[in-house]
Amino acid sequence: MNKLVGVLKAAGESTRLRLLALLADGDHSVKDLTEILDQSQPRVSRHLKLLADAGLVERHAEGAWAYYRLAQAGQGADLARWLTVRVDALDPERQRDKARQLDARAAQQALAADYFAKVAESWDLLKTLHVPEAAVEAAVLAELGGRSVDLLIDLGTGTGRMLEVLAPAYKRGIGIDSSREMLAVARSRLAAAGLAHAQVRLGDIAALDPASGPADVVVIHQVLHYFDDPGRMLAQARRLLKPGGEILIVDFAPHDLEFLRSEHAHRRLGLSREQMNGWAALAGLEVSAMHEFPSDTQDRGLTVCLWRLSDRSRTD
Repeated sequence: MNKLVGVLKAAGESTRLRLLALLADGDHSVKDLTEILDQSQPRVSRHLKLLADAGLVERHAEGAWAYYRLAQAGQGADLARWLTVRVDALDPERQRDKARQLDARAAQQALAADYFAKVAESWDLLKTLHVPEAAVEAAVLAELGGRSVDLLIDLGTGTGRMLEVLAPAYKRGIGIDSSREMLAVARSRLAAAGLAHAQVRLGDIAALDPASGPADVVVIHQVLHYFDDPGRMLAQARRLLKPGGEILIVDFAPHDLEFLRSEHAHRRLGLSREQMNGWAALAGLEVSAMHEFPSDTQDRGLTVCLWRLSDRSRTD
């Protein structure tokens, strides 16, 4: 009873209710919220701490920064959702907050666009190699068989593209990446697409925290070729899975384009069927499906493979 009273007290203040309404629209940093509310950083941080202590919001640290969002589970999460859908959208203060929120996101998108322009040449590499991206993305979505899983984790999320593509297939999505710049692009894209059920976090995908899971599905899209030992990466990803969960991997088939190693930091020039079978077995997984997507050119194109790895302990 006392705990519930504490949650109600935490929510029962105008600034904290404004914060909840803003976080219902997606992740925000303390800096964002300070600018939107036009209040001091210590004041906003104090309100956020009270909300977090009461279980109404969640905090995710990224170095010196921290991002907040509505809590995903528990009494606090239930109350936060109940309150935020009842906030009057026509309230003048709410309208001011919303307008400032849109301004803040526009500024972030401008910064993200500037960064993306700087890396566009290398980021468009797949297109120059005639990789059938649309077909691959459709196949990844089809592998989920029309399901809506509870939690999907995208490792090496980059610009958050797979979180966008797979948005209909999960109730909650988490993208993890080690690049702050790429996460800025991802946050911008997810906000623009209105995907409040997806979030991204700064993290080392080579040293994953199992507390990020357990996930129904883990996606590893065009990531493994950056690792000297993809099998070790798979073993890390396996720790995030629920019993019976699945890992979806998209990567290149073996090729001889050495410039990808010398100019684009690829460590492995593609992954073979035999290699994947071996790595999967060592991680307690099995390759339950594989699809190939050849390039539409014969001279310099790449073949992309999609593997579905299933937990060998699953029960059918």
